[in-house]
Amino acid sequence: MEFGEFLHDDVLLPVPHHQWVFSLPKRLRPFFLYNRSLLAQLSLCAWKVLSKYLEQGVSLDNPKPAAIIAVQTFGDFLNFNPHLHVIAADGCFNNDGTFMTCVIPNADHLEPLFRREVLKLLKREGKINSAIIENMDSWHHSGFHVYCGQPIRHDDNGLERLAQYVIRAPISQERMVYLPAGQVGGGLAQVIYTGKNSRVQERFTALDWLARLVTHIPNKGEQVVRYYGYYSNKARGIRKKAESLASTSKHGSASDPSVPVVLDSDMSGKAFRRNWARLIQKVYHTDPLLCPKCHGEMKIISFIEDGDTIRQILKHLGLWLTGNHDPPVQVKPSNITTGYANILHVDFTSPPTRLDIDER
Repeated sequence: MEFGEFLHDDVLLPVPHHQWVFSLPKRLRPFFLYNRSLLAQLSLCAWKVLSKYLEQGVSLDNPKPAAIIAVQTFGDFLNFNPHLHVIAADGCFNNDGTFMTCVIPNADHLEPLFRREVLKLLKREGKINSAIIENMDSWHHSGFHVYCGQPIRHDDNGLERLAQYVIRAPISQERMVYLPAGQVGGGLAQVIYTGKNSRVQERFTALDWLARLVTHIPNKGEQVVRYYGYYSNKARGIRKKAESLASTSKHGSASDPSVPVVLDSDMSGKAFRRNWARLIQKVYHTDPLLCPKCHGEMKIISFIEDGDTIRQILKHLGLWLTGNHDPPVQVKPSNITTGYANILHVDFTSPPTRLDIDER
């Protein structure tokens, strides 16, 4: 959720976008499994062909394409299937920030270009030779594939969902069934996994399932999302610095750039306080600030920070170390519980720094 909001609010600009997907034939996938540093160069291969394609589709003198490329390594059943999900602006930016859309894209035009770049990469790295390239060029179906989705225009929610999708988790717990060792023959625990777009199921031993899962864990320091062109970190930093200098000049601050300037936050205090509640509501579809009793809006007036007090409250509610026993039996709340719930409705001119539950 946070990543989707970050892309939507801080990176992506209000212009049309396309989703692109670049995938590889099975014959070449093991090279990326045993040398994950090739995944970064694979992103460059896709960016090279896509950026040139977008630049040639506009009539600007100095076109600047923009894209975000996320690497995914998993297939439907956790098989190693490295492919790239790309969110690209549907055109190019000019030096002054104006945007021009390109011609209607055709993914078939990029497939042979992407194949050539990947084969050149693997030959340069010593993974394949000219004989293998010649053999693969003779295939009726190359195994490479480039997909281009429908344009996303004036759909903030759709663009945010796409941003969430490109970094989704390898597995879905809703499609996974775990069978303990005592429930299956052979004495080994098993996992049954259902395909995403089909009713096909595969059965794995628990260790085989874990072995497949760990192949998709990135190495330490490995980046899985990269920003290119007008959306690159450098380009965004230059624009942000220029906007900051323009704002400083507008408000009559010192012209010396070496003098630090303290800028007020552009987020209101109310928005900052409610940010955590909004994220919880988006994930769990429930409002944490809605009173379960009267359905009124609750306000936070203070935080309990003392560990002993927190322990006493949770023990009284039957919520201390809940994982070590059965769920507590539902009982009518005591006076202390009711008083603690009601206090969330109280507003203070000067809220206390700490809530003493005994005094309240």
